[in-house]
Amino acid sequence: MISFIGDYYCKIDSKGRIMIPSTLKKQMGDAFTTRFIIKKSIFEKCLLLYPYEEWERQVNILRSKINPYNRQHVHFIREFYKGTAEVFLDNNNRILIPKRLIEWADLKNEIVLAGQDDKIAIWSKENYEAQTLSDDEFATLAEKILGNNNE
Repeated sequence: MISFIGDYYCKIDSKGRIMIPSTLKKQMGDAFTTRFIIKKSIFEKCLLLYPYEEWERQVNILRSKINPYNRQHVHFIREFYKGTAEVFLDNNNRILIPKRLIEWADLKNEIVLAGQDDKIAIWSKENYEAQTLSDDEFATLAEKILGNNNE
Protein backbone atom coordinates (compact mmCIF):
# COMPACT_ATOMS: atom_id res chain seq x y z
CA MET A 1 0.00 0.00 0.00
CA ILE A 2 1.29 3.45 -0.93
CA SER A 3 1.79 6.17 1.65
CA PHE A 4 2.40 9.67 0.28
CA ILE A 5 4.05 12.23 2.55
CA GLY A 6 5.35 15.78 2.19
CA ASP A 7 4.11 18.93 0.52
CA TYR A 8 5.53 20.21 -2.76
CA TYR A 9 5.09 23.67 -4.20
CA CYS A 10 4.69 23.43 -7.97
CA LYS A 11 3.36 25.33 -10.97
CA ILE A 12 0.45 24.53 -13.23
CA ASP A 13 0.97 25.49 -16.86
CA SER A 14 -1.50 27.30 -19.11
CA LYS A 15 -2.79 23.97 -20.48
CA GLY A 16 -3.55 22.63 -17.00
CA ARG A 17 -0.59 20.28 -16.69
CA ILE A 18 1.32 19.69 -13.48
CA MET A 19 4.55 17.81 -13.04
CA ILE A 20 4.55 15.11 -10.39
CA PRO A 21 7.71 15.54 -8.28
CA SER A 22 10.14 12.63 -8.48
CA THR A 23 9.92 12.20 -4.68
CA LEU A 24 6.18 11.40 -4.94
CA LYS A 25 6.85 9.00 -7.80
CA LYS A 26 9.49 7.22 -5.70
CA GLN A 27 7.02 6.91 -2.83
CA MET A 28 4.88 4.70 -5.07
CA GLY A 29 7.72 2.16 -5.17
CA ASP A 30 6.72 -1.12 -6.79
CA ALA A 31 3.14 0.14 -7.11
CA PHE A 32 4.25 2.85 -9.59
CA THR A 33 1.57 3.61 -12.16
CA THR A 34 0.88 6.12 -14.89
CA ARG A 35 -2.90 5.84 -14.41
CA PHE A 36 -4.66 8.00 -11.81
CA ILE A 37 -8.12 9.13 -10.82
CA ILE A 38 -8.62 12.77 -9.88
CA LYS A 39 -11.71 14.04 -8.11
CA LYS A 40 -13.09 16.90 -6.07
CA SER A 41 -12.61 16.57 -2.34
CA ILE A 42 -15.84 16.13 -0.41
CA PHE A 43 -14.76 18.27 2.53
CA GLU A 44 -12.30 20.85 1.20
CA LYS A 45 -11.69 23.04 -1.85
CA CYS A 46 -8.95 20.83 -3.30
CA LEU A 47 -8.57 17.93 -5.69
CA LEU A 48 -7.58 14.40 -4.73
CA LEU A 49 -5.27 12.32 -6.93
CA TYR A 50 -5.43 8.54 -6.43
CA PRO A 51 -3.15 5.96 -8.04
CA TYR A 52 -5.55 3.71 -9.94
CA GLU A 53 -5.03 0.69 -7.67
CA GLU A 54 -5.86 2.77 -4.58
CA TRP A 55 -8.92 4.21 -6.34
CA GLU A 56 -10.16 0.66 -6.98
CA ARG A 57 -9.71 -0.12 -3.27
CA GLN A 58 -11.74 2.98 -2.33
CA VAL A 59 -14.50 2.08 -4.79
CA ASN A 60 -14.72 -1.43 -3.33
CA ILE A 61 -15.21 0.09 0.14
CA LEU A 62 -17.91 2.34 -1.30
CA ARG A 63 -19.67 -0.54 -3.07
CA SER A 64 -19.80 -2.52 0.16
CA LYS A 65 -21.80 0.29 1.79
CA ILE A 66 -24.13 1.31 -1.05
CA ASN A 67 -27.56 -0.05 -1.86
CA PRO A 68 -28.47 0.81 -5.49
CA TYR A 69 -32.16 0.65 -4.53
CA ASN A 70 -31.89 3.31 -1.83
CA ARG A 71 -32.67 6.80 -3.17
CA GLN A 72 -30.23 8.58 -0.83
CA HIS A 73 -27.46 6.19 -1.83
CA VAL A 74 -28.16 6.84 -5.51
CA HIS A 75 -27.97 10.61 -4.92
CA PHE A 76 -24.72 10.16 -2.98
CA ILE A 77 -23.15 8.07 -5.75
CA ARG A 78 -24.08 10.66 -8.39
CA GLU A 79 -22.48 13.45 -6.37
CA PHE A 80 -19.48 11.32 -5.45
CA TYR A 81 -18.62 10.67 -9.09
CA LYS A 82 -19.27 14.25 -10.25
CA GLY A 83 -15.97 15.93 -10.93
CA THR A 84 -14.09 12.65 -11.28
CA ALA A 85 -11.73 12.00 -14.19
CA GLU A 86 -9.12 9.50 -15.27
CA VAL A 87 -5.72 11.07 -15.96
CA PHE A 88 -2.40 9.67 -17.10
CA LEU A 89 1.22 10.52 -16.40
CA ASP A 90 2.89 11.51 -19.68
CA ASN A 91 6.54 10.98 -20.68
CA ASN A 92 7.47 14.26 -18.96
CA ASN A 93 5.95 13.17 -15.60
CA ARG A 94 2.96 15.49 -16.04
CA ILE A 95 -0.76 14.98 -15.67
CA LEU A 96 -3.38 17.08 -17.43
CA ILE A 97 -6.09 18.29 -15.06
CA PRO A 98 -9.48 18.87 -16.70
CA LYS A 99 -10.36 22.55 -16.96
CA ARG A 100 -13.62 22.16 -15.00
CA LEU A 101 -11.66 20.78 -12.03
CA ILE A 102 -9.03 23.53 -12.27
CA GLU A 103 -11.79 26.11 -12.08
CA TRP A 104 -13.62 24.34 -9.23
CA ALA A 105 -10.45 24.11 -7.09
CA ASP A 106 -9.43 27.66 -8.02
CA LEU A 107 -6.00 26.49 -9.19
CA LYS A 108 -3.88 29.33 -10.47
CA ASN A 109 -0.18 29.48 -11.30
CA GLU A 110 1.16 28.17 -7.99
CA ILE A 111 -0.20 24.98 -6.42
CA VAL A 112 0.71 22.59 -3.65
CA LEU A 113 0.78 18.80 -3.92
CA ALA A 114 0.32 17.43 -0.41
CA GLY A 115 0.81 13.76 0.38
CA GLN A 116 -2.11 12.44 2.41
CA ASP A 117 -1.35 8.78 3.02
CA ASP A 118 -3.02 6.93 0.12
CA LYS A 119 -3.60 9.99 -2.07
CA ILE A 120 -2.18 13.35 -3.10
CA ALA A 121 -4.21 16.51 -2.45
CA ILE A 122 -3.85 19.25 -5.07
CA TRP A 123 -4.40 22.72 -3.61
CA SER A 124 -4.14 26.28 -4.81
CA LYS A 125 -1.24 27.76 -2.85
CA GLU A 126 -3.54 30.32 -1.22
CA ASN A 127 -6.14 27.78 -0.07
CA TYR A 128 -3.48 25.38 1.24
CA GLU A 129 -1.74 28.01 3.31
CA ALA A 130 -5.08 29.29 4.66
CA GLN A 131 -5.89 25.82 6.09
CA THR A 132 -3.04 25.80 8.62
CA LEU A 133 -3.78 25.09 12.27
CA SER A 134 -1.68 26.61 15.03
CA ASP A 135 0.60 24.22 16.94
CA ASP A 136 -1.79 24.32 19.90
CA GLU A 137 -4.85 23.67 17.71
CA PHE A 138 -3.11 20.70 16.09
CA ALA A 139 -2.04 19.32 19.48
CA THR A 140 -5.62 19.61 20.77
CA LEU A 141 -6.98 17.88 17.67
CA ALA A 142 -4.37 15.08 17.97
CA GLU A 143 -5.30 14.57 21.60
CA LYS A 144 -9.00 14.47 20.75
CA ILE A 145 -8.56 11.97 17.90
CA LEU A 146 -5.66 9.86 19.14
CA GLY A 147 -5.63 10.41 22.89
CA ASN A 148 -6.73 7.70 25.25
CA ASN A 149 -9.99 8.78 26.86
CA ASN A 150 -11.15 6.24 29.41
CA GLU A 151 -14.29 8.12 30.30
